[in-house]
Amino acid sequence: MIEIYKTDLENRLIQIEESVYMDEGFDPKDCWINLTNPSDKEVALIAKISGVEDDVLKTPLDDEERSRVELEDDYTMVLVDIPVIEEGTEDNYSYFTIPLGAVIKKDLFITVSLKDTAITRDFIRNRVKGFATYKKTRFLFQILNNIASKYLAYLKQIDKASQRIQNELHKSTKNKELIQMLDLENSLVYFSTSLTGNDAVITRLLQNKANVNNILKSYPDDTDLLEDVAIDTKQAMEMCSIYRDILSGTMDAYASVISNNLNIVMKVLTSITLIISIPTLIASLFGMNTWVPGEGSPWGFVGVLGSSALVSFILSLYLKKKKLL
Repeated sequence: MIEIYKTDLENRLIQIEESVYMDEGFDPKDCWINLTNPSDKEVALIAKISGVEDDVLKTPLDDEERSRVELEDDYTMVLVDIPVIEEGTEDNYSYFTIPLGAVIKKDLFITVSLKDTAITRDFIRNRVKGFATYKKTRFLFQILNNIASKYLAYLKQIDKASQRIQNELHKSTKNKELIQMLDLENSLVYFSTSLTGNDAVITRLLQNKANVNNILKSYPDDTDLLEDVAIDTKQAMEMCSIYRDILSGTMDAYASVISNNLNIVMKVLTSITLIISIPTLIASLFGMNTWVPGEGSPWGFVGVLGSSALVSFILSLYLKKKKLL
């Protein structure tokens, strides 16, 4: 999908119609081109309009690409990982990360991603203050700031989900809750890896904040924004590490509880089996086709029942005293 936007003289975001950018004479100066899971035909069209190679535009479409900054003569590409949330079943959500590429030229800004995410939607819906397509440096730093904010927000959601699942586990230990906690732990692993890569990109941009390849011209306000992004990213990394440790420790604790509960059940069942085996043994002995005490006496059957009950009662008291029942 191709979306092209441009900020007009009144600082309003205007979407360029398809009939306009399909025209041979279309000038993309100061435009923002947003590509979402584009086809080869769409990539070829934008490559023709922007002058950026097809392979460069397709780089963020590989979900295994690592975060980095590439400096070329006529453009700069910043590749970072962004958090994505998908709604599952029964109010459960899954979290993962995908690459987002920003290709910046002197008069053009291009974003490429596999999915339509809240990161770019916030700009399209005018939820970001001070946004303008012609302010390319600020636009890039605003994207990075929005990414860091989303990581922090999703980490808080993961923590709340973890607390909810733990409360459910207190009532009833089921595989479903444990699987949900495992999914959350996997999400934190994705977040931790992606945040580490993003932090390296932000550090690289801070080191080159005076002038990145003569394309991203830095201004004092923009530099302050990037420093705030670096702080938020560090905070997200620390939160992710803390939540991972807590979740890992919680899962280990519940695994031990489940194992202990199973041992208790097996211990009780073994004790009950032992108690039941005593009457069975006595009945088996008196049921043999040989002479036995009490044979022919009307009180013989009562004696067998009484002795069985007495031995079973004594054995129950013994097992209870040893805390085996």
